[in-house]
Amino acid sequence: MSEALTVTFLGTGTSQGVPPIGCKCDVCLSQNPKDKRLRSSIYLQYKDKSLVIDTGPDFRYQLLREGINDIDAVLFTHEHRDHTGGLDDVRPINFNHNQKRIPVYCHKRVLDAFKLQYSYFFQEVPYPGIPLVDFHLIHENEPFEVIGLPIEPIEVLHYRLPVLGFRFGKFAYITDANFISEQELAKLVGVEVLVLNALRRTPHISHFTLEEATELALGIGAKQTYFTHMSHQIGFHDAVCSELPDGIDLAYDGLKVVIE
Repeated sequence: MSEALTVTFLGTGTSQGVPPIGCKCDVCLSQNPKDKRLRSSIYLQYKDKSLVIDTGPDFRYQLLREGINDIDAVLFTHEHRDHTGGLDDVRPINFNHNQKRIPVYCHKRVLDAFKLQYSYFFQEVPYPGIPLVDFHLIHENEPFEVIGLPIEPIEVLHYRLPVLGFRFGKFAYITDANFISEQELAKLVGVEVLVLNALRRTPHISHFTLEEATELALGIGAKQTYFTHMSHQIGFHDAVCSELPDGIDLAYDGLKVVIE
């Protein structure tokens, strides 16, 4: 890619966000805004177009916070509600941009889940005012293109659930994983900026721990790695960053990264 890609982290938190409701731990009571994490999502800008990866339950607020009033496409990693729960909030974008329809890219399994989660999208006689979206199927082994960006899917495992990460040239985004095969890791050779999930310090059945993610990041060897999808159990943002090797940091909500 000859054009710069700008990545904005809309959210970097786990499924409950940080703080989760009712928690009074030191991290959740922190006054550092980098310790407040909405559900994981990123916003990509390329040339004059934009793409969102995942629309979690905080999607409306995330767009308002960042002053985003238009998007050109949505791409989904998997069907869990902390990644899909905000899709209905594309409606104002439809309304404010001359009934603009928004293409949505996802695996067939995710589309099947949407037919249950958002059954009113699929009625023969649509209810007035539903989101105007067009679904496009993607496949784990087939590169594709959205908003002029070539995209290579990377299949990872979230316990036993296949989840798609994505490579955009020098940039790759992987969330909700605890296993990546050697075949899929080979797709990350040469990546310069990597985003990888790191839930907490102690073992988890479906997410990389901080230690596991660090080891994996060092093996991939990107110039810069950012961790995302973090719970309050990972600790304070600044303290954790001070422990990590050079070139590896925790992402935070609102962080912007430009990849030339």
